[in-house]
Amino acid sequence: MYKVDLNSDIGESFGNYKLGLDEEVAKYISSANIACGWHAGDPMVMAKTIDIAVLENIAIGAHPGFPDLMGFGRRNMNVTADEAKNYIKYQIGALWAFAKSKGAKLQHVKTHGAFYNMAAKDPVLAEAIAQAVYEVDKDLILLGLANSQMINAGKKVGLRVANEVFADRAYNTDGTLVSRLIEGAVIHDKDIAISRVVRMVKEGKVEAINGEDIDIKADSICVHGDNPQAVEFVKNIRQVLEKEGVDIIPIGGFIND
Repeated sequence: MYKVDLNSDIGESFGNYKLGLDEEVAKYISSANIACGWHAGDPMVMAKTIDIAVLENIAIGAHPGFPDLMGFGRRNMNVTADEAKNYIKYQIGALWAFAKSKGAKLQHVKTHGAFYNMAAKDPVLAEAIAQAVYEVDKDLILLGLANSQMINAGKKVGLRVANEVFADRAYNTDGTLVSRLIEGAVIHDKDIAISRVVRMVKEGKVEAINGEDIDIKADSICVHGDNPQAVEFVKNIRQVLEKEGVDIIPIGGFIND
């Protein structure tokens, strides 16, 4: 039996600014990556998002980003390894407090935006993140780009790791995501995207942007729910995967090493 996790980045509203359709997307995912207040989110949003996750019985992950609210955490920052470690610890601690107060636990950590993309390629940054997670709670799972430096770093420090793939993004031949600045980086045809997801889960393969098949490990699929069409897409992915005999469960239910 095939098993895979469906995750989404939620809790990214801030103050009077609403982003995403959290209540709707939460009905179809198995794990949630909740913003911790630096790239998005605030104490009220964090508390409400934990409530949504508890209500829908989905696993909770911390989604720490760079301290860049205006840039939504998508701008690269030059930080030391110690700074990166402490940024991660601070944000895990914030979300942990809200989860703890509501009788919930954290399952995983997934960095956001530029933090995520930089660490996928930079072994020093990746190891700093992995060490921070391990030092806070060695039972947390590190969720990172499939086959990236983040996965290597998590294994190196002794964490359980989960390989993440993206339903609507094109891949380079080295397994990295194609830059959004390049045409074809985002896959808009939902049927093509879903068929790619099924193949990643069942065959461990994906077609790179140049047409070449590459190996990929899919423990968790990232889906976005920031508009009504995206929520429908999440629903369709879940329905097709289940029809294909794939169990949708949180990564904590099947990641053992």
